[in-house]
Amino acid sequence: MPESQTTTKFAFRDIPAYQEKKGEEYMNHDQKEHFRKLLLAWKRELMEEVDRTVSHMKDEAANFPDPADRASQEEEFSLELRTRDRERKLIKKIDSTLELLESDDYGYCDACGVDIGVRRLEARPTATLCVDCKTLAEIKERQTSI
Repeated sequence: MPESQTTTKFAFRDIPAYQEKKGEEYMNHDQKEHFRKLLLAWKRELMEEVDRTVSHMKDEAANFPDPADRASQEEEFSLELRTRDRERKLIKKIDSTLELLESDDYGYCDACGVDIGVRRLEARPTATLCVDCKTLAEIKERQTSI
């Protein structure tokens, strides 16, 4: 498969994947702007989902006379709230990633300092470790959790 076809697989909503140009500098202005747009769009979508959940819970809240119906609704709300809590944490991570962009530290591994890589950042825009360091961290985590 030609290179141009393999690099466009990931796109967040209506933001196409970044197309690297031959010989361009890593984390140049265009790349930073691309990831800023990507992160802001992701954050906006998460915030909209929070708003939808609040509206849904207000609209659907009912005091069912049947205990089974009440329990089902409470379980549904509990699952939604857990999901929103995970998304709240993700929003915080997106905010800290945007700060890294502002300080010109975005795109570099926290552990070893090498380039994380545009393709990896397309797949996980909040990544702070290169593939090698992330793999080592996961191996260490597995070894210590046994």
